Amino acid sequence: MEIRIIREKVSTDELKKMTEESFLDFVKAVVDVKRGLLALGGELHSDAEALLLQDSSNQQDLWGINIFPEKPEQERIEFTSLINIRPREGNKSMEVQSEEIRRKIKEIVNRLVV
Repeated sequence: MEIRIIREKVSTDELKKMTEESFLDFVKAVVDVKRGLLALGGELHSDAEALLLQDSSNQQDLWGINIFPEKPEQERIEFTSLINIRPREGNKSMEVQSEEIRRKIKEIVNRLVV
């Protein structure tokens, strides 16, 4: 499964193709909340995270999510990933707990993906 860094809006057809190539109803993504971009695709969030780190992202700005393109807007983003566990930064679970970070993630996803 290919991982792509998304800097400009992805077409609905591209997203559908990536979803079908991955987990059929969702695609994994890692969002850089500071740079306003994301890596989309792949089997593991950690692979997309590594790609963004190579592209000059900083670890503390990266958050893993799952995108379900066919679900209603309120259910489209799942804020869960192993890379989100950061006790030192106050995020002690796989789910993104900060409402501010969730808001930034939604803005980026809505601008670039859905």
